[in-house]
Formats: sequence, C-alpha cells, structure tokens
Amino acid sequence: MKPIRLSGHAREMIGYRGATEEEVKETIQTAPWQPARQGRWECRKNFDYGRDWNGKFYTTKQVHPIFVEESDEMVVITVYVYYF
Repeated sequence: MKPIRLSGHAREMIGYRGATEEEVKETIQTAPWQPARQGRWECRKNFDYGRDWNGKFYTTKQVHPIFVEESDEMVVITVYVYYF
C-alpha cells in the first residue's frame, strides 16, 4: 500500500474529533473503500472505545476518513468521528 499522509486540515480534525493518526491509517488499510464526492474515497471502521467523550459514555468510536489516491501516496483530506 502507498504511504498515507494527513493534510493539515485532517491533522487538525483528528485532534478536535478524537481520532488518532494510527486509527486513520488502520481504517484506510483494512476497511473497504467506497467512492465519495469529487473523485475522493471514503471508508469506515469501528473501534472499541469504552470511555467518555464530551461528558457522555460511549462504547464504540467510528473513524471515517475522506481521502484521495495520488500516484505516490494516499492523502487524507478530512476525518469524521462518530461515537455510539
């Protein structure tokens, strides 16, 4: 697999939304990809969480990166994170 690089925006979003760079990379490497808007790709992966996020307890965290495949690398544009 090509190297995975987070854009500046994606790097900001993982901290703000509670994901880690390792979770984003694992999601891209192991989850099925689906086409997204504007020629991009997306995928989702659930991770065991079992702790509080913003004052509420959640058992699962879902990491949802949006990325593009370039000739020599994968570039993550943004990352969404869902808790349930």
